[in-house]
Amino acid sequence: MVQLYNLHPFGSQQVVPCKLEPERFCGGGRDALFVAAGCKVEVFAVAGQELCQPRCAFSTLGRVLRLAYSEAGDYLVAIEEKNKATFLRAYVNWRSKRTENSRVCIRMVGHDVEAPFSETFRDQMSIVEMPLSEAPLCISCCPVKGDLLVGCTNKLVLFSLKYQIINEEFSILDFERSLIIHIDNITPVEISFCIGYVAVMSDLEVLILKLESDPKNGESVNHHPRKTNNPVKLSEDISNETLQLESDDFVICQKPMELLGEKSQQSGVSVTLESTGLADEKIKYFHVQHLLYRRFAPDISSYVLSDDIKLHSLQLLPIYQTGSLTSERKNSSQEKELLSLFCFFSLPHVGYLYMVVKSVELMSVYQYPEKSQQAVLTPQFLHVITSNNLQCYTVRCSAAAAREEDPYVDTTLKACPPVSMDVCALRIQLFIGLKAICHFKNHVILLTKADPETIPERRESPKRLLSRKGTSVNLKTPPVAEAGWNLYIVNTISPVQLYKEMVDYSNTYKTAKTQSCIHLLSEAHLLVRAALMDASQLEPGEKAELLEAFKESCGHLGDCYSRLDTQYSHLALPYYKMSGLSMAEVLARVDWAVEDGSQKYERGLIFYINHSLYENLDEELSEELAAKVVQMFYVAEPKQLPHILCSPSMKNIDPLTAVSYLRKLDTSGFSSVLVTLTKAAMALKMRDLDMHRNEMKSHSEMKLVCGFILEPRLLIQQRKGQTVPTEFAVHLKETQPGLLVASVLGLQKNNKIGIEEADSFFKVLCGKDEDTIPQLLVDFWEAQLVACVPDVVLQELFFKLTSQYIWRLSKRQSPDTTPLRTSEDLINTCSHYGLISPWVNVLISSESLADKNYMEDLSKLQTLWWKKLLPELCQRIKCGGEKYQLYLSSLKEILSIVAVELQLRDFLNVLPEDGTAAFFLPYLLYCSRKKSLT
Repeated sequence: MVQLYNLHPFGSQQVVPCKLEPERFCGGGRDALFVAAGCKVEVFAVAGQELCQPRCAFSTLGRVLRLAYSEAGDYLVAIEEKNKATFLRAYVNWRSKRTENSRVCIRMVGHDVEAPFSETFRDQMSIVEMPLSEAPLCISCCPVKGDLLVGCTNKLVLFSLKYQIINEEFSILDFERSLIIHIDNITPVEISFCIGYVAVMSDLEVLILKLESDPKNGESVNHHPRKTNNPVKLSEDISNETLQLESDDFVICQKPMELLGEKSQQSGVSVTLESTGLADEKIKYFHVQHLLYRRFAPDISSYVLSDDIKLHSLQLLPIYQTGSLTSERKNSSQEKELLSLFCFFSLPHVGYLYMVVKSVELMSVYQYPEKSQQAVLTPQFLHVITSNNLQCYTVRCSAAAAREEDPYVDTTLKACPPVSMDVCALRIQLFIGLKAICHFKNHVILLTKADPETIPERRESPKRLLSRKGTSVNLKTPPVAEAGWNLYIVNTISPVQLYKEMVDYSNTYKTAKTQSCIHLLSEAHLLVRAALMDASQLEPGEKAELLEAFKESCGHLGDCYSRLDTQYSHLALPYYKMSGLSMAEVLARVDWAVEDGSQKYERGLIFYINHSLYENLDEELSEELAAKVVQMFYVAEPKQLPHILCSPSMKNIDPLTAVSYLRKLDTSGFSSVLVTLTKAAMALKMRDLDMHRNEMKSHSEMKLVCGFILEPRLLIQQRKGQTVPTEFAVHLKETQPGLLVASVLGLQKNNKIGIEEADSFFKVLCGKDEDTIPQLLVDFWEAQLVACVPDVVLQELFFKLTSQYIWRLSKRQSPDTTPLRTSEDLINTCSHYGLISPWVNVLISSESLADKNYMEDLSKLQTLWWKKLLPELCQRIKCGGEKYQLYLSSLKEILSIVAVELQLRDFLNVLPEDGTAAFFLPYLLYCSRKKSLT
């Protein structure tokens, strides 16, 4: 379905001051318009909204039948007719043609230019003649590389653009006929060529191919035809016998057919390649990939068939890689990287737009209210002319290209309107007697002729239009010019200006809360996105304005999805993110007015706020906004209220307000312990310790741990990328350190916190720097061993604990807090701690080691060290393997540290009983001499 909006994409209008009725015309790059009439081409300068001014003119060999311009190489190419013969000529360096009588150089394609004449090419136009064995029917220039493709009967000829280097400072443009594509059974009416992609159209058929380098072919240049597929026999559709039955009494129609991808090889069309490059040139090898074949059936509702059944306006439209919407795209044509490619063609009453890169799929179908005569596709619009109307339709190219460019589109981070969204007509503008259209930059060129042609044309037999063998290209000389014609330049308004009109128009749907509002704002968004992708067409300073409009459009779409109850309400989140709006700015756009005494909050807004509060954004809502958020979730999502209150963004919430809502909650449907802990946290903010203690006593310690696992932000929050303990965590450190350690351990086991993050949390909580280990962190490490954490962290835990025990023993450093577990507790509850060796008891009983903390650390260090860490390391060294050197160096490093820190008899007892004496001897000698050295 095509929606119609009466917008104004067309702005000012100019008349091109050409002297004769234009027969062919086309745009040239950014600033030129070529108009061919008779045996002459006039060039006009077109710049912005200024009047169109004559620039130069030059004569052609004959009447121009086809005309095309290539931005790469800046040349004009034409099919010309003289004395019933057709010629193909390229006009190079046309900008230097100052006057009509200026000298012109005519040369044959591929002929070397002699040195004495080289300097004359700098300041004069050159005409390059390209002879062909068959009459050229249609032409197309690659918009990126400038190569020229020429359509002849049953074949296409490719001329590669190249440059003849005259000297270091000067080279001239030339062509080389490098490839012939033989296509049986199709006579091309129109062709289009873009970076190896070839589209061919006959009256009722469209074929899209891709020419590729053949990496498997390493042989010398092959000048002979090479078939790329085995054509399907004609018996699939029409047998030869059936074709012979055609007469004036029968009409044989082929059935409609659409074949995508590899299946298009079953079309019955044979494609054969023939390399024609010179032997001394570096010629690429090609093979053909079939992408699309589509055949239409004629309308046989009436016996007399007319031109209504024919296809027209074949076009390939490339969109190039931009990197991102904010990146600077390179303007050099050689550096353009194809992102996506689209193919458009049309019947009189319906147009088809396909995407043909990576996958081939039909994107949009355009139904015209009247019979169309011609159409042009741009990255932003489809312009269609009927006999009396210029119609402007939206396209979905930018939406498809966005998905090719960014794999994260349509996630919680980014979004883009869908490709499947209905197309719409923005404007139907009246023009009397429209005949032809072309487009370049932001200009639509229209040829009108008020008086209808009255010259009757002989109608051909219907059967001539129904089979391939009867198709032919009509290149008749146009009738003699008549009065009443005009050539107009219609300037399309800037994307930002049209975007603003779309936004204003969408306000008419705003209060109704309909899908039409989303549709129109999506159109506005795609308009801006397409303009940003087509960055080479932007004026200086226009990109910044477009980026601002892009963000604004995302905000408008976020508003729509947050307020309308649709299945896509979740898209409010990515659109608001892309808008750059803060959470406070989004909430300020919400209509908080109460209707009928009850407030309803749509799920899109709830989803956005909920997700944003979970992301720990570095944004603190004001007390007023925080209270509104609490009210919103109490009404719409009461189960989420405890989680919402734990967000760092809700830091400024009035605790009395929070507690009042928490007490109203019916906790039968979800965890009551989470509500309890949230109330306890708010009690701490109010400095109501009695309330806090009462809440904490209402559940067992195990249940409280489960509550912290459900909402880790009760203990740990992230602010500006740093781990920050909450006021609740600080309080538990002083009053219930065991509960705190158990809770953080539960978070780790449930993957709510990482190993390094947990270590950092305890260091920050205890006010210690990176090099100091608080006892509470040691308690946490010991709790990890007791809880039998996965084996992947065991060795690291052993090393951490052993290092800490040794450090405190050597420094005679007492723990900063009382350890939660004694060595006896650990031996009884943890298999990793073995029985204490007798030598430890001897050391403990000595008079100099009466310190209880020292004795505890020494006990923990002995059999942990001996039972787990050192034997494990020695065993791995014996096994060898890839990490042998790593384990060996680790053992040496550990022994060096222990030999320095421990006394000789302590050191002797921690050494393994087996091993090579020579290995341990240096460490023993150092340890024995240490006392005398000091």
